[in-house]
Amino acid sequence: MSDVTIPGGKIRAFVERIENIDTELQELNEQKKEVFAEAKGEGFDVKILKEIIKLRKQDEEERDERESMLDLYMRAMEQAAPENVAKAA
Repeated sequence: MSDVTIPGGKIRAFVERIENIDTELQELNEQKKEVFAEAKGEGFDVKILKEIIKLRKQDEEERDERESMLDLYMRAMEQAAPENVAKAA
C-alpha cells in the first residue's frame, strides 16, 4: 500500500454536508409541489404557471429569439401544402 493518508474526517464532513443539502432539496421540492397544488386548487393551470416560470428564467433576448423561431416554424408549417407533408412522412 502507499503512505498516503486519507483525511476521513474531512471526507465525512463533505458527505454529511451534501446529504444535508439533498434533504433540504427534497423538502423544498415538496413545498414547491404543495404551492402548485394550491394554485391548481384555486383554478390556475399548473402547466401555464410552469411555462411562465421557465420564461422568466430566460433573459429577454433569449426569450425573444425563441418566440421568433417558434413563430417562423409555425408559419412555415402552416404554409406547407398538405400533399407535400404526406410525401415527407
